Amino acid sequence: MYKELVINAVGPEIRVALLEDGTIAELYVERSDQFNISGNIYKGRVQRVLPGMQAAFVNIGLNQAAFIYVDDVLDGKNAGYLEHVYLSNKEEEADDSLQPDAKTDGDEPPSPKSKASIETILTEGQDVLVQIARSPIGSKGARLTSYISIPGRFLVLMPTVDHIGISRRITDEAERLRLKELILALRPQNFGFIMRTAGEGMTEDKIIKEMEFLVNLWGDIQKNFKTAAAPSLLHEELTVTLRCVRDLLAHDADKVIIDSPSVHKSVLAFTEKFMPRLHGSVIQYDGAEPIFDVYNLEGDIARALKKKVWLKCGGYIIIENTEALVAIDVNSGSTSKGKNFEASIFQANMEAAAELARQLRLRDLGGLIVVDFIDMRNRKHIMAVEKKVKESMRRDKAKVDFSRISKFGLMQISRQKLGAPIEAGNYRRCEHCKGRGTVKSVEMLSLYYLRRIQTGASRKGVERIEAHFPLEVASYLLNNKRSELHEMEKRYEVEVTIQTRPEMKAMDHELAFHKGEKESKEKKQA
Repeated sequence: MYKELVINAVGPEIRVALLEDGTIAELYVERSDQFNISGNIYKGRVQRVLPGMQAAFVNIGLNQAAFIYVDDVLDGKNAGYLEHVYLSNKEEEADDSLQPDAKTDGDEPPSPKSKASIETILTEGQDVLVQIARSPIGSKGARLTSYISIPGRFLVLMPTVDHIGISRRITDEAERLRLKELILALRPQNFGFIMRTAGEGMTEDKIIKEMEFLVNLWGDIQKNFKTAAAPSLLHEELTVTLRCVRDLLAHDADKVIIDSPSVHKSVLAFTEKFMPRLHGSVIQYDGAEPIFDVYNLEGDIARALKKKVWLKCGGYIIIENTEALVAIDVNSGSTSKGKNFEASIFQANMEAAAELARQLRLRDLGGLIVVDFIDMRNRKHIMAVEKKVKESMRRDKAKVDFSRISKFGLMQISRQKLGAPIEAGNYRRCEHCKGRGTVKSVEMLSLYYLRRIQTGASRKGVERIEAHFPLEVASYLLNNKRSELHEMEKRYEVEVTIQTRPEMKAMDHELAFHKGEKESKEKKQA
């Protein structure tokens, strides 16, 4: 499979697309006002400890307080080589430092479980060294980890975990054993390391140099922690461009094409220093046409933001991202027309299995995903679809778990949340439907406002009512409810005036209830 990394840095945002055989597989976007802070290391201060939730809020200098759970807290008293409390979250680790700490790239240490209560470990006002495990998403603050991970080109340093891991993508057993023995022999005591995929075949000299670099960087972070005021940023991750180059070039991409001369220059400098063997893989694009247009990526990105995704067989899938879960519905469409029904359904499900895996990566959807496949009776077909889903998601860097397809045709997939889904940066919640996807009909709105007018007319002293509505609502009331309005005017002795305001949106309205002069004078005298 031929892979390319296309970087669009000319314009208001930086976009990085990973192409697999010409088809976009992953997309990363960084805007000037939206930075992915995953992997940044801070000196924070505990704001509030919540014993009931066994969690705590920590101020790290962001608009929202970050949070941790008790299972993510390591007591510094028991850490030996640590001088202070760390906060941890192993569940949210990501493969590459695009999100960013690169640990599922290798074997991972087991997630620690705290036996202590949160209030015995953390106190309000306490300073803590923390790392962003997950950037803020919507109203949820950042999630923190004290099990610090510092990714390099070949290694990931884990100074708080005594663990050695080798990337699962390094499959040669002899090479795995060689690398593990090298790390065990060379590493400082109590420091953990994961050998990344790019470290396959690395010499002892290069491993030593990277170990020294990462350990010295960790030493600088610790020194800064002691002198900096809280909250403070102690270590900042690379930009999205350099993270992509570091983590995707070589094994995940064969070359990098960049449209910005300045970014191309910085990437060349980075590869010359850290990846000299791949220096020639970095190419400057100097065409007049936008680079994403040349690779036909704008259409792929636009389709990634739609609910309906068509399959080659004529079927399609519907992707609904809700608060609780992601629902994916597989539909046969025109697949079954003029064909063997069971075979056509199987074909649609197989194509859907491959496409949903691609869409989850591209959209970066996480959490619980429920897939409603078209019902199949043949057990071999069911097993083949299950296998297809798992095979198609092998290239996904996020942690993924699957269930079997149930008798109702449902498969549950749990996918690690690496960050906000692609829709989050491109859409906002509809101010009219509030996320429902539907708004009240003209008839329902008209009747609702008619009741509001009647309530106002029944009030003591009201003589005149002015109502301003959008065109459709005003027309409905004047054409379909004129008799009710006349009856209301006669019954309550009021004058009702309805005016059209074409500039108003569907849910906009203005109602003014005017009381008579006599009533106003009586109130003043009273």
